[in-house]
Amino acid sequence: MDKLIIHGGSRLVGTVEISGAKNSALPLLSATILSSGVHTITNVPKLKDIETFLILLEHLGTKVDIENDGTTVKLDSSSADKQDAPYELVKTMRASILVLGPLLARYGKASVSMPGGCAIGERPVDLHLTALEKMGAKVEIEHGYIKVECKKLKGAHIYFDTPTVTGTENIMMAATLADGETVIENAALEPEVAELASALKSMGAKIEGAGTEMLTITGVRDLKPLNFKVMPDRIEAGTFMVASAMTKGNVLIKDCPIETLDVVCEKLRAAGAVIEIEEEGVRVKGDWPITSVDIKTNPYPGFPTDMQAQMTAMMSIGSGLSVISETIFENRFMHIGELKRMGADISVDGRNAIVRGVRGLSGAPLMATDLRASASLILAGLVADGVTEISRVYHLDRGYAAIEKKLSALGADIKRISQ
Repeated sequence: MDKLIIHGGSRLVGTVEISGAKNSALPLLSATILSSGVHTITNVPKLKDIETFLILLEHLGTKVDIENDGTTVKLDSSSADKQDAPYELVKTMRASILVLGPLLARYGKASVSMPGGCAIGERPVDLHLTALEKMGAKVEIEHGYIKVECKKLKGAHIYFDTPTVTGTENIMMAATLADGETVIENAALEPEVAELASALKSMGAKIEGAGTEMLTITGVRDLKPLNFKVMPDRIEAGTFMVASAMTKGNVLIKDCPIETLDVVCEKLRAAGAVIEIEEEGVRVKGDWPITSVDIKTNPYPGFPTDMQAQMTAMMSIGSGLSVISETIFENRFMHIGELKRMGADISVDGRNAIVRGVRGLSGAPLMATDLRASASLILAGLVADGVTEISRVYHLDRGYAAIEKKLSALGADIKRISQ
């Protein structure tokens, strides 16, 4: 099992290029199930979750060809003939639920293992299943599998009590081949959802309202193969922005989707960072002391829950007191115990973390608990005095492409070793 060794104290300087977004690539890969033929997806990030998803597609009968050092994927779904996603392939990956809607829409049935992923809180699939039932599907859950069947889905009016990204994506994909019109109210507004809508429209789907709370999908007889480029990863970009700000850095972030990071930029500027838009990207400069700011996570366009852990690490060396409120996932403070091992002064009261900034952190042996927690511990290690060892970094490999190599190129003293 790999671990990361970080010698803190280095200032980050240079240029970093952002990889494609995992949370965009996974639904795009799912969309290829909807159509027979050869699909091409570019700017695909080289991540463990992507690798696992491609293995799942191969299991379903899709032929997978990887080019351009792994960033271009060609998928021939002409011979795909299976409709099951077994536990062995999806136990570590929440996004596996995204094959449910496309499989049902194309084949009339699907069997998908209840998904896994990071243990950051409840993320029930009830909203997906209720919506599919409204579209005429028969749904059963037995032996840990979701089994759905419907000869032909029918358009329906779907209202999500809570915005759900994967739920919106799943039902949107299913509705593209359904009979009639489907309306999704209280749809998720995340950029990755709008990106999927654009991709489906390029395949011939009829979708209105992309990027709004109401989507209208009119089903079509069939779709053509997908040719699409994955958008840059806004969470990876945000993580490097925080890294530069924390280390008094001067980093130019290329392919930075700045238009999706308004609230993150607002908080970083309030904390003292300088953010400049340049022709080649976005430059972030950091300075101390870091001003403490309050953070409250909310669905997009609010502050992203996937950036909460990184900002908590930054606020741990702030000049005052911060209140971090997590409204999305109830278990997303697991990184705080590890930050406290480094000397951070943080207390948790329900879904609020009270962070009293300290003068400095100390390197320590740490254990990552989930994907974004892993990133927060790296950021803390970059500014800590001494050596930080982070184990269980397999979480990190699910969402950050070669982050230690990118940080090393910016001047960080970080390396990966195998135990």
